[in-house]
Amino acid sequence: MSQIKHLIFIFLMSLGLSISAQTDGIINQEELELSLQQELEQSRIYTERGDYFNAKDNLEKALSIAQKIKDQKTEGVIYTKIAKLQYLVEEPDKALSSLNKAMSIQREIEDYVNLGLTYNIRGVIHSNLKEYPTALEFFGYALDNFQEPNAEKYQAEVNLNEARVYLKINQIDNAKSKLERAIVVAKKHELNRVLSSSYIHNAKAYYAKSEYNLALDQAKEGLDIALEDKSIENINDAYLTLSKIYQSKNQYKSANLYLNKHLHLSDSILNIQRESMSSEKNAKFVSAYQSAENQQLQNQITEADADTNLARITTILSISLITILSLLTLSLYKNNNIRLRTNNMLQIKNDELIVAKEKAELASKTKANFLSTVTHELRTPLYAVTGLTSLLLDEDPKEKQIPHLKSLKFSGDYLLTFINDILQINKIEANKVELDPEDFNLKTKIENVVAALNNSAKDNNTNIHFEYEEGLPENYIGDQLKISQILINLLGNAIKFTKDGDIWVRVKKKSSKKELYQLLFEIEDNGIGISKEKQEQMFESFSQGSIQINRKYGGTGLGLSIVKGLMKILNGKISLKSQLGQGTTFFFELPLKYVEAKKKIEPKESKHIENIKALDLENIKILVVEDNKINQMITKKILTKMGLTCDIVDNGEDAVEKVRNTEYNVVLMDIHMPGISGLEATKRIRGFNKELTIFALTAVTLEDKMHEFDEAGFDDIISKPFKQETFEKKLYAALSGKAEATT
Repeated sequence: MSQIKHLIFIFLMSLGLSISAQTDGIINQEELELSLQQELEQSRIYTERGDYFNAKDNLEKALSIAQKIKDQKTEGVIYTKIAKLQYLVEEPDKALSSLNKAMSIQREIEDYVNLGLTYNIRGVIHSNLKEYPTALEFFGYALDNFQEPNAEKYQAEVNLNEARVYLKINQIDNAKSKLERAIVVAKKHELNRVLSSSYIHNAKAYYAKSEYNLALDQAKEGLDIALEDKSIENINDAYLTLSKIYQSKNQYKSANLYLNKHLHLSDSILNIQRESMSSEKNAKFVSAYQSAENQQLQNQITEADADTNLARITTILSISLITILSLLTLSLYKNNNIRLRTNNMLQIKNDELIVAKEKAELASKTKANFLSTVTHELRTPLYAVTGLTSLLLDEDPKEKQIPHLKSLKFSGDYLLTFINDILQINKIEANKVELDPEDFNLKTKIENVVAALNNSAKDNNTNIHFEYEEGLPENYIGDQLKISQILINLLGNAIKFTKDGDIWVRVKKKSSKKELYQLLFEIEDNGIGISKEKQEQMFESFSQGSIQINRKYGGTGLGLSIVKGLMKILNGKISLKSQLGQGTTFFFELPLKYVEAKKKIEPKESKHIENIKALDLENIKILVVEDNKINQMITKKILTKMGLTCDIVDNGEDAVEKVRNTEYNVVLMDIHMPGISGLEATKRIRGFNKELTIFALTAVTLEDKMHEFDEAGFDDIISKPFKQETFEKKLYAALSGKAEATT
């Protein structure tokens, strides 16, 4: 019995000790976590004072605690904070090493948000080291980690930092794009410090492009937000930026006012820095210097008992030298701390910029995807319009139908070019549109334009009169499609604003030198006219006479902007005169080179069709991959006209299986289809067939998508709607093996 009691006593004692140990463990854990937060808070206070060395000591203590309690998330954050301090005290190699440790931990525990913040800091460091490509690369990594909705707010600062880099390397358009994204996200998440800095840097971007009025608006917007937010650094930056803008606008009084504000605020900031750095550190240094001086004096007294007067003089000089050196050291320390504090301010501003990068990238990607979708959705039905019109013209239509079909084809061709120009209006304004010169009859071209628009004029009870100067040559070499665009825009504009009236189209010779003619075109109407105030804005994008006119007559307001861009490309010039209620006249001049008219040749099959029919067509197999039923029919008819047969599938999966089981000579692959896309289908085919000729028969033509076609493995691209001759030429080259035939 006594033995049982003894065992029970031992069990109860063990249980008590175990509970006590667990309780002590919980208390100890809580104490360590509390100590960790205290060290981090003390580090923050020291950092704000500019005392980076003490701040770093606190972080190292916090790091030890985090490692002890196995708090890896906090450990990664602390390494990032240490790296920032190491960079501020000019230890960039150590800073990068600490960042690598932080990134390693954050990748391991999948702490993607803090990993993004670490990438951001690394980008800032590389930017300050003038390693701009590396900085942009790390900003990109940061944005990749801020894709989740809860991390979107960090994107603003990254985009801002990216914009700072682009401004430094003079890529102003990229900087503006990033800043626009930074402003959007900063507004959404009420990040006023980032928002004000983004506006100020946007002002710098406009200033770099000499757009001073826009720069002024952005700088004032940034200053207002900074004043409300009491952001001293941004206020100071705004003052200096405004001073530069006003100076460039020759408004020297305002420039001097903001420059004085900037200098006064800069002095105040430096005084604050001196005050925050002169107390504690200064006391320590003075105490050390006094101790050293007292020790020297004591030694001198001991030596004085035995030395000569010369020794006393030497001692005094030594003390003076030590004192001077001590004061010099103190002065250098103060100056170094001021410089470090200034660098810290710059670092904070850079951190703000860092969040700005991804927003601009996201906006750019969204724009590209939108344009790609719009291009495809508009061009695909146009393929049916132009394709069916061409087929009808080739099938012996009734004589009275031919003019209508030609007008339809002309309008379809124009609409296609018009859509392309709207989607690529930036390209037009950048003067990057390529010219396509060819021989053409100018008089006939204008007659066709007038005929195509005559029905619209009749709907308005308006008559079009065409006057071509007598004796003026008719045949020239030039880009007739772009000239048609100009004529259609201007004539269409005149028709739209003229009811129950008349329109005159005139062509005259202004001057000539040998075969080069300077031609003057006039498009005159007696319609509603344009006010003098509005005439200056008529060639700007989305500009019309007034809101009321826009509502009444419709239109996008892009027509005259496109005309202006095309005139620049064609080395022409345009002007107008107008009076309200009396009408408008547009004048434009174009240089065109005269060429002799070619003999008219009766229409016949193109040489490429003849060449194709001369091939052995019996064993030629073509696969058409297209999900649109109308486009399937058109493509099949075009191939049949050439004497070719084809198989048709309407999705990418079936295309891959068909190619796997059947030997084809050519595949015409659409891009946007249900299931896998044409790009993915081509990649899969290239996995087992490298030699097959695959054409991308697609409505997608944006330049930023072209690399995707190359990577997928397409041999060439045929844009829908395509020119018949181009299609025939490329197809003949593929079937005959004559690569030189391709364009």
